[in-house]
Amino acid sequence: MEIAIIIPTLQEAENVEPLITAIEQTDLPFAEIVFVDDGSTDGTREQIRALGGTRRVRLVERDGSDRGLAGAIVAGAESTAASLLVVMDADLSHPPRQIGALLHPILMNEADLVIGSRYVRGGATPGWPVWRRGISRAASALAYPLTGVRDSMCGFFAVRRDCLLRFAKTSVGFKIVFEVIVRGRKSLRVQEVPIVFQNRERGNSKMSLTEAIRFALGWTSAVGRRLFYRSPSVSGLPARKLSHD
Repeated sequence: MEIAIIIPTLQEAENVEPLITAIEQTDLPFAEIVFVDDGSTDGTREQIRALGGTRRVRLVERDGSDRGLAGAIVAGAESTAASLLVVMDADLSHPPRQIGALLHPILMNEADLVIGSRYVRGGATPGWPVWRRGISRAASALAYPLTGVRDSMCGFFAVRRDCLLRFAKTSVGFKIVFEVIVRGRKSLRVQEVPIVFQNRERGNSKMSLTEAIRFALGWTSAVGRRLFYRSPSVSGLPARKLSHD
């Protein structure tokens, strides 16, 4: 299966080259790294273009009004012919060395979606303030009745391209993993593997208490709509095989 790595970016010029190098050091046989940029003005695009001449790197530019994380991921998926996708953040918070662990269950035909989870045994979020840890944990717990997974908010995952485009092509905002699981629940095989989420070392974090509260309110609204207004056709939740408890 051909593998593409999809990386949404916004003002990540300092992290582009270190991230590419870290991915290449894994020695995984990926076909390309697709950066999907939502209007960066700090030189991110120029960095990607410059590296594209000698590395397996490609840039997708988005400048319209529909920018956002889920839309960027879908745009990256639509732009590649690879059948297997790895999605990760650009700030090196998601450990490239764990990409192989995400891919393995899919390559063994044991899963269709594998999530890098902070909330299964072996996962962690060192250095997070109490407010961030509390909001993230509460939001994941709220979604658990619909998803059956511990970390449906994580942005580090591997997925079959056809599943992503079938179940999440119309997703908006930040909840693409949640939407894939809920819409695909009758046929989708989902696993979680533990990751240690690292705080960024370069560039400016886009997460603050205000942003986290805004995120939590939007997430709660999205989950609430699914919980209380879902149709009978998606009312049952099948058992899921998880790689860690």
